Amino acid sequence: MLKAVIFDIDGTLYDYDSANEASMKVLAAYASEQLGWEPGRFQEESRRMMRRLHEKMGDVAACHNRLIRYQNILEEYGMPLHPHAMKLYEMYWETLMDAAEPSPGAEETMRELKKRGIRIGVGTDMTAWVQFRKLERLGLLGYVDFIVTSEEAGAEKPDRKLFSLCAEKAKASPEECLFVGDSFRKDYCGALEAGMKALWFVPPGKQTALDTPEKENAADTPEKAAAERIASLSEILERL
Repeated sequence: MLKAVIFDIDGTLYDYDSANEASMKVLAAYASEQLGWEPGRFQEESRRMMRRLHEKMGDVAACHNRLIRYQNILEEYGMPLHPHAMKLYEMYWETLMDAAEPSPGAEETMRELKKRGIRIGVGTDMTAWVQFRKLERLGLLGYVDFIVTSEEAGAEKPDRKLFSLCAEKAKASPEECLFVGDSFRKDYCGALEAGMKALWFVPPGKQTALDTPEKENAADTPEKAAAERIASLSEILERL
């Protein structure tokens, strides 16, 4: 018997790619005006620093912290931290929150799950404060019974620790939990390996692949071809 449905946030409950693109355009304009950087440079520097910090810090929630990322970029180039670090950080999240819209069917699906007495959880990488803000902005926080962030779990998906904590908070065995997310490796495979049921969310127009940049547009592997996919969150109800 299914007792809980657990959702990823970024790329699942809202379109992260489009919201992130809107934020990066605002930051690129700020960097051009305030730092004198050419268009496109800030995004390149941000990606480079993200990789460097991930290599340095490992798979921990703090590697997603954009204040740390922007702080290190400014320090590297000898630019003043004040006011730029906080300005960049605040502009990024303000723009992303404004741009984020719930994925079609998200609220309706959660409402129906509630009616059926199924607990609703969130299992997500990143820090708690930012992820709570996103759920609040999307109008979905009121439906959620429990949240597990990688900050709390001390590990990022697909580590079993995060999924095990989700099951613990769901007051259910892993087999009684369904995990829904857009990442094949982190969400779908991670949940299956932790003993949960899983659905891979691949919305129309998105070719989600293994989580490495060079494979983002790769053809399906046999493993991915066999995965249980949904194109809309509303399809969750049909799979219960």
